[in-house]
Amino acid sequence: MSRSYSLRQRLLAGLLLALVAIAAAAVADSWREAQQTATQVSDRVLAGSILAIAERVIVAEDGGLEVDVPYVALEMLTSSAQDRVFYRVDGPAGFITGYNALPTVPGAGSDIVYGDSTFHGEPIRLGSLQRAASSGVSAIPFTVTVAETMIARSLLARSLLLQAAIRLGVLIAAAAVVVWLAVGLSLRPLYRLRGAIAERSPSDLSPIAQAVPREVEGLVDTINSFMTRLSSALGALRHFTGNASHQLRTPMAIVRTQLALARRAGTAADRDAAIAQADAAVEHAERVLAQLLLLARIDEAASDRAHLPLVDLAEIARAVAAERVPEANSAGIDLGYEGAEHALVRADAMLTGELIGNLIANAIAYAGRGAEATVSVTETADAVILSVTDTGAGLAADKAAHLGQRFSREHGDKPGQGLGLAIVGEIAGLSGGSAEIRSDRGKGFAVTVSFPSSVGDV
Repeated sequence: MSRSYSLRQRLLAGLLLALVAIAAAAVADSWREAQQTATQVSDRVLAGSILAIAERVIVAEDGGLEVDVPYVALEMLTSSAQDRVFYRVDGPAGFITGYNALPTVPGAGSDIVYGDSTFHGEPIRLGSLQRAASSGVSAIPFTVTVAETMIARSLLARSLLLQAAIRLGVLIAAAAVVVWLAVGLSLRPLYRLRGAIAERSPSDLSPIAQAVPREVEGLVDTINSFMTRLSSALGALRHFTGNASHQLRTPMAIVRTQLALARRAGTAADRDAAIAQADAAVEHAERVLAQLLLLARIDEAASDRAHLPLVDLAEIARAVAAERVPEANSAGIDLGYEGAEHALVRADAMLTGELIGNLIANAIAYAGRGAEATVSVTETADAVILSVTDTGAGLAADKAAHLGQRFSREHGDKPGQGLGLAIVGEIAGLSGGSAEIRSDRGKGFAVTVSFPSSVGDV
C-alpha cells in the first residue's frame, strides 16, 4: 500500500520553494541596487566636497596657487561610521597641498570622475575634478581630488538589503498563510464528497450528484462509471444466482428422485432406467448452467462495450458453420454458408461465435430432417447482416415473436432451456445491434442479426 501524503502540505512546500528561489534572486538584485544607491548617495556628498575645495583655490600674488581648504568641505563627509577623509590639490607644477601619496583618478576634466582604489591598505572612493584659477591675465589649471573610506557606503548598502529581505520574508510568510487557508477552503468540496460517499449504504451504487470543482469532475465521473460497472456486475451476479437456483432446482430434484428409485429398484433394468434418467437430468443441468454462465458473461461484457475489438464476422460465421456440419448431417440437415468473404464489426469474438452457434443449434433442433439451413453474412451501407434461415416447418408468427424472451419455449418435446434466442438478442445488443425473428407456419424459420458497420473504424 502506498504511503499517504497531505495535498495541502505538498502545495505549501511547492509554493514556498518557488518563493524562496524567487526571493533569493530578488535579494541578489536588491544587493546590487543597494550598492548602486549607496554609491550614488555618497558620490553626491563627495562631489560637494570637491566643488567646495575647488572654489577656494585662488592665484597668489607671486602667481602661484593658494588653497584655503574649508573645514566644512571635509566635515560633510564625516559619518557615524567614522570614515576617514583625504584630499589633495595639484597645480601645473605638481602637488600643492593635502596628502601627497593619495592617488588621483585618470582622465579628470570639467566633470568629476570617480574611481575606486586603496590608500594605506584601506579601500577608498575617489573623485577628481579639473578647474582653472584666473589671475586676470591668464588661467592656471589645477586638479582637486577627494577620497573617503567606504565604511558608510557598505553600512548603507547592508541596511537597504536588510530592509528588502525583511519585506520579502514578510511576503513569503503571508503567502504561506494565504495558501494554507486557500487550500483548506478549496478542499472543502472534497471533504463534502468524502462525507457523501461515507454516508451511503453499501447497496447504494447510484451516481454521485455532489457539486465539485471542475478539476475534480473527471474523478467523480470515473467513480460514477466504476459504480455503474459495479452495479451491472452485481446485477448480473444476482440475475445469475436467481436463474441458477430456479432452473437447477428441477433437474437436481429429478436426480435425487431417480437415485432413490435406483436404490430401491428390484431389477437391474429398473436400476439402469433410473440411472439413465438421473444422467439425463444432470446433462440438462449442465446445459442450463452453461447457458446461464454465458448470460453472465454477456452481462459482464456489457459494462465494457466501449472497448469491443474489431472482428471479422464472416470469418467467424464460416468457422462455426464448418464445425457444426457433422452435427447437422447427423440430424438430416443440409447446413452451409454463403455471403461476404470479410465483414468487420465491433464485437466480442467468443460471444459472437456463441450467437452463431445458438442459431445453428436452433435450426438443427427444430427444422426437421430433410431441411436446409443457411448461414449468410451480407453488408449494406451502414450495417452488417447475419442471417440463419431454415426451410423447416416454422411457427406461427404470433408464437415466434415471444421466442426472444428468456426461458420462452414453443417445443416442449424438444431439448432446450428457452435461452438460446434470448442469448442471441443480448449478444447482438452488446454490439449495438438487434435481432429479428421471422417465421410462418410451413414457411421456415429465420433469425436476422444486424450489426452496425465498422468500415470507418479500420
